[in-house]
Amino acid sequence: MTDLSAFPITKKWPASHPDRLQLYSLPTPNGVKVSIMLEETGLSYEPHLVNFETHDQMSPEFLSLSPNNKIPAILDPDGPGGKPLPLFESGAILIYLADKTGQLLPADPARRYETLQWLMFQMGGIGPMFGQVGFFHKFAGRFYDDKRPRDRYVAEARRLLQVLEARLAGRDWIMGDEYTIADIATFPWVRNLVGFYEAGELVEFNAFPHVKRALETFVARPAVTRGLGIPSRTAAG
Repeated sequence: MTDLSAFPITKKWPASHPDRLQLYSLPTPNGVKVSIMLEETGLSYEPHLVNFETHDQMSPEFLSLSPNNKIPAILDPDGPGGKPLPLFESGAILIYLADKTGQLLPADPARRYETLQWLMFQMGGIGPMFGQVGFFHKFAGRFYDDKRPRDRYVAEARRLLQVLEARLAGRDWIMGDEYTIADIATFPWVRNLVGFYEAGELVEFNAFPHVKRALETFVARPAVTRGLGIPSRTAAG
């Protein structure tokens, strides 16, 4: 049996199946990128809930794996060379899992880098900017009398949606007919913007029919449906 006891995170979240990839996460837009990827690829994994309400993300055990105290993070017992590999940052994890399985990232070098540029578009733009819209529209920022910060991020979110809309015109997915990690990274955030953040009207989401169509196709995928709820918020560990 694989021994993961050298990793402090397994003290707080014991591995019932140490031979499986260990996922430490929460079903947020960043978190579900990896659970969806794991469901799409069919890799065996064991999910563990990192509960923000009890500040699990600040525990020494979690920080030993993810020093930036952000989810998701993984511990793969079968990493390169057959050695365990700890990894944090959702974009890096998506690339790693795509390379590990040979799925959802084009093998052709040119298309690979084109896919990665759209992954970085999500990581550097869509995620941070949509998150700011959520803060200023739904959370504490909504109480600020000065609406200029909110309007700044709403305008930037709308601009990013325009970029995505143009890209999806005449394409099923960001990379055309091929569903990739760029889609897995992007659409959980689009879903969150118009769903959980309730900002669809604010960003005029109906003005982006190609984005709306792709989002509907994305959430209808069985692996996505499963991944959106993993880890369960009622999970004990």
